[in-house]
Parts: sequence; structure tokens; C-alpha cells
Amino acid sequence: MTAEQAGKVDGLRAAFGARLLQAEPLARYTSARIGGPADYFLAVQSVAELEQAVRLAWAAALPFRLLGSGSNILVADAGYRGLVIHNDARAITFREEGEAIVVRAEAGAALPTLARLCVARGAAGLEWGATVPGTVGGAVFGNAGAHGADIASNLLVAEILHREAGIERWSAAELALEYRASRLKVNPESAVVLATEFKLQAEKPAALQARVDAFIAQRRSTQPPGASMGSMFKNPPADFAGRLIEAAGLKNARIGNAQISAVHANFFVNLGDAQARDVYALIGLARNSVQQQLGVLLELEIGLLGEFADVLSVSLADAHG
Repeated sequence: MTAEQAGKVDGLRAAFGARLLQAEPLARYTSARIGGPADYFLAVQSVAELEQAVRLAWAAALPFRLLGSGSNILVADAGYRGLVIHNDARAITFREEGEAIVVRAEAGAALPTLARLCVARGAAGLEWGATVPGTVGGAVFGNAGAHGADIASNLLVAEILHREAGIERWSAAELALEYRASRLKVNPESAVVLATEFKLQAEKPAALQARVDAFIAQRRSTQPPGASMGSMFKNPPADFAGRLIEAAGLKNARIGNAQISAVHANFFVNLGDAQARDVYALIGLARNSVQQQLGVLLELEIGLLGEFADVLSVSLADAHG
């Protein structure tokens, strides 16, 4: 660590003390159990701490990324050269507004937890989230969705900390929420989600729970168990990434201990001690094969953290089933 690097974290060290960790392995914080160390790592417990940490990183010109449940991200084997802020701000509260129910969730709240609490409260609209791993902030960042619904369907407002404007309240339109995309994704270091509010409708908890049970049963029958990043690629218009990857003959394709699932070809599974470079090579294999054989260029749904080598030359000869 250079003197310049050390100087950039002086403010964070003064504010958070020994909680600011160095060379913290990120694999333990990701659903795929893959990833090298972050230069600096800080777990924040509240919205106030999240705001403080982000402002200090901006002031120091220190590169940073937020990490929630780590369910939709691939971290490079070499890790991340900067600060990773692990968001544990998870408070959830409800209030009534006429016939509607408004739920406020801090960005670090787990989406399945939020969905279950809404079901118990008899608040309809987020049942689909019971099957989607990840945090509320991450779900807004990528407009997560499942079972024909997404974050944009019920989002009332997101509380945003913006580098220039400070704290603002953005609607779904202002967030530019589209299929697995948002305004936030364009420049992740310019603004972060602090909290969200969703407008839901009253419905009997038993009916909501039945819906959740059906969603969970469907997921268990169609998605593989084990360590993965969730859906690897976005579905192209009027098609499915998993179908295309399977049509290209890649189910069960394996590089190292990373494998394209035999259950659902849009899920890449860590069979045990898989390396990020192996997963990334499988990504290249899938993209190249689908484009060459079927004329469709797949677009990643997951995020990449850290530096990755070029894999455009990966071919089926590099994998085995």
C-alpha cells in the first residue's frame, strides 16, 4: 500500500476505526462463493453510516462499490482495487395511506425477507420477490424481477444519495427502470440507493402465501441448487437465454470447477473452488457459441467487479462436459 492509498482512507479510518478492513476476501460475501480480496472493506449498519462512508469515499476520490447479498455479481480472482461497502442497513417499516399500504425498506434489506413481511402484513405486489435473492438496493439498481413483475411495478420512490445533488427522491421514471437496467447502472459511483418505498394493495395473507408457495415450487423445479450468480444473461426479446445456450449444445459444459447447469443453462454453477476466470471463460464460450450458431449476442445480466482478461477466443474445445 502506497502513502497515497493510505491517505485516501484516513477519513474512513477516523470514522470507522478497526471496522475498516484491508485485503478482505470477497468470496464469503457472494452467492457464487467466488472472488479475491478488496483493498478495503467496510460493513455499514445503517443508512446514516452508508451515507457517511460514500461521502468520505467521494471526498477522497477513492473508487468504491456497494455490495449487498452478492447474488448477481462475479468478483475477479484478483479482487477489487478500491473500497467495497457491504450494506447491512435493513430496517423495514409499514404505513397506511388510504386503501394502500406503503412499505419503506432500507437498501440493505433482503428482497425475500421484504416479500415475506409484506405477505404476513397482507400487502400485495412483491410476492415475486420471495424467490429472488438479493437486496432491495441491488434490485432497484438492476430493476430485478420474476414471474411477470419487477421492481418498477410497485416502486413509489427511491431515496438516492447523489454525488452532486445530495439526497433526492427519485420515481421509477426518474430511475429510468427498464428490463434489468436503470439510470444507476450507467455510473455506479455517481449515486447510491439509501432506501425505497413501495405502494402495495391490501389482500388476504393466505392468498398471498399461496402465490409465494407456487413461485417457490416453480423455482425449485426449474433452477439449480448450489452456489451460482443467478441468471447469467438477460433474455433477448421474445426468447430465453437459457434456451439459446442449450440450443448451442452447452448444457453441462465445464471449465475448471465452473459449470453451465444441466437444470437451467442460464445458471453457471460453482462445483467447488471455482475460479472467476473459469466462470468468465464459460461466459465467453456461451456468448461466442450462441452468436456464431444462432446469430444472437447475449448481454450479461450479472455485474463484474474487478479486472477480467479477454475471453473472446474461448471455444467449445476449451470446455468439457
